[in-house]
Amino acid sequence: MNFSDAELDRYARHLVLREVGGAGQAALKAARVVVIGAGGIGSPALQYLAAAGVGTLVVIDDDRVDASNLQRQTLFADTDIGTAKVAAAAAALARINPFVTVEPHALRIDAGNAADLLAGADVVVDGCDNFATRLAVADAAIAARVPLVSAAVGQFEGQLGVFRGWEAHLPCYRCFVGDDPARADASCADQGVLGALTGIIGSMAALEAMRAIVGFGDDPAGRMLVADLLAFRFRTLALPKDPGCRCAG
Repeated sequence: MNFSDAELDRYARHLVLREVGGAGQAALKAARVVVIGAGGIGSPALQYLAAAGVGTLVVIDDDRVDASNLQRQTLFADTDIGTAKVAAAAAALARINPFVTVEPHALRIDAGNAADLLAGADVVVDGCDNFATRLAVADAAIAARVPLVSAAVGQFEGQLGVFRGWEAHLPCYRCFVGDDPARADASCADQGVLGALTGIIGSMAALEAMRAIVGFGDDPAGRMLVADLLAFRFRTLALPKDPGCRCAG
């Protein structure tokens, strides 16, 4: 894959990394990443994926920008209030990197449309704010055999995991959370969330999407990163495959 001089200048710090280099940057340029939610997690994830040169970013969100979003959703400004998040995100990402194609979808992803929306994806980043949607996305990702980067935040805590449950020894998202779609969702509006925490977890979600595309470093699948920012602590937990889960056959 050829790069223009402007792209070579833009991605110079990637190109000199032995673990990325020209081949890795070409893989990023050829990649299609689907990001579920352009909110607290999706906002920084999209910023870094665009800056990194991911060729196509599919952004799915049915919400509009609200003043209460601006404390943590750094893609948006006061002038975006009332605008569809995917439209405002597409405009912001074009300013960050004009070499990236953004496909906005102003709708809610569910079990009925997830397969079509994830078609052709190399990685899915899920930062949505409700459990039923996460299950629908996870099921579609495992059916399509697409790596799922799942991230969540609340108050001062965050979680990040990579799931490839179609592989015999690795868990899927349902191995981690179970099957109950009726569990209560804890919203940021109810509990609050530290804005900078979403930046940390969203940026790490972008990093894991890039790792899945390029293939650098250790494989994180089968583990969960848990951040407790009140205690200044990160932990990594092993996630076993549930032999009773549908992904285990």
